[in-house]
Amino acid sequence: MFSALVNSFKIPDLKKRLLMTAFILAIYRVGCYVPTPGIDGNALAQFFAQVAKTQGGALFGIINMFSGGAMERLTIFALGIMPYISSSIIMQLLTAVIPALEKIAKEGKAGHEKITQLTRYGTVGLSLVQSFFIALWLENPARFEGLKIVLDPGWGFRILTVLTLTTGTIFIMWLGEQIQERGIGNGISLVITAGIISRIPSAMHQLFVLLSPFSPSRRQIQPFTLIIMAVFLVAVVFSVIMITQGQRKIPVQYARRIVGRKIYGGQATYIPLKVDTSGVIAIIFAQSLILFPATLASFIPNPGFQRLAEGLIRGHALYTIIYALLIIFFCYFYTAIVFNPLDLSENMKKYGGFIPGIRPGAPTAEYLDYIMTRITLFGAVFIAFIAIFPDFIMAWLKVPYLVASFFGGTGILIIVGVMLDTLKQIESHLLTHHYEGFIKSGHIRGRR
Repeated sequence: MFSALVNSFKIPDLKKRLLMTAFILAIYRVGCYVPTPGIDGNALAQFFAQVAKTQGGALFGIINMFSGGAMERLTIFALGIMPYISSSIIMQLLTAVIPALEKIAKEGKAGHEKITQLTRYGTVGLSLVQSFFIALWLENPARFEGLKIVLDPGWGFRILTVLTLTTGTIFIMWLGEQIQERGIGNGISLVITAGIISRIPSAMHQLFVLLSPFSPSRRQIQPFTLIIMAVFLVAVVFSVIMITQGQRKIPVQYARRIVGRKIYGGQATYIPLKVDTSGVIAIIFAQSLILFPATLASFIPNPGFQRLAEGLIRGHALYTIIYALLIIFFCYFYTAIVFNPLDLSENMKKYGGFIPGIRPGAPTAEYLDYIMTRITLFGAVFIAFIAIFPDFIMAWLKVPYLVASFFGGTGILIIVGVMLDTLKQIESHLLTHHYEGFIKSGHIRGRR
């Protein structure tokens, strides 16, 4: 592993890409500390610190995680890249259900550029809406337990906040595209990962305070508990890697065809069906939906609605059950959107491919759909378990949610997936230049 990292800097092009990626991520992290005008950052941080000890940040916690803590400080990058993620998911779903968009997506590079441009427009629109409601949310001290967050509320503050946060999101989107073109790895994913990893020092500090190795009288957790947490962390990371890489290989045989004086086909290959097709998207959908009542409750002072929203707060049994069921549902929903067994079987039939023992056409589509449904169940249950596992860690070991969040949930899935993708790209450069990769046998597979 160490020799592979050293060899990475011996290749001029790869070295340039790695340094460019590090430089862009450094710019992003600096921007996460530039405050938005008109905000009392200390009061806002105090509020989020109180919320983190109880709910883990139920209202805007997901935005805060994806922005690397910029939300709790309300910096210029407070919205993070979340509007772009939402816009990308919406465009992906619309492409699958709207024939006109599906036709554009199949136009190759030109079609991909059009879809990307539409995604950017959607990002701007979502940023404008989200930043406006955040401005309204910040102006009311009642939502912050009496703390005054906005120094000078009014339309001037709202317009300034909308422009600042929207511009910050657009700039992050541009940084991600620069990593994609001039750096290494998936730019947007690396930006998200950098934000999540940036929370590790705070989590370690909280853990150190709870352990208090130099003051046993103030100790809140025992060293044996720390050992249990370390074992759980290794087990969770290992299992996430296994499921992320897990595939069901469907053997495919292509019939031999003679066209003129050339022979085509005759080879055997396989179709890799992923155990976890949706990845982190199912968790994002479920979180957004289950947090929607809590978000509305902060704007609608209705007693009945408030009670319903309180039942859907992290830590309650109702929240855990509904959250897990939503994740399983969205795993199947997203898989059904992106995986079309009928198109796959028709393409196989068109080029003379068939699954041994299965007739081409409709029987092949039914067989692929049957296999995908079965393996998706295992992947969906695992993703649901990983998503709710931090809640059990927080309740059982009595640790803050910031510490427990690294034992599962969205963060661990993103970190593992992005690291695998990035290592795969670096390894491909090393192997191209006849260097040994990160593993001595086999190769690293990405998420897709």
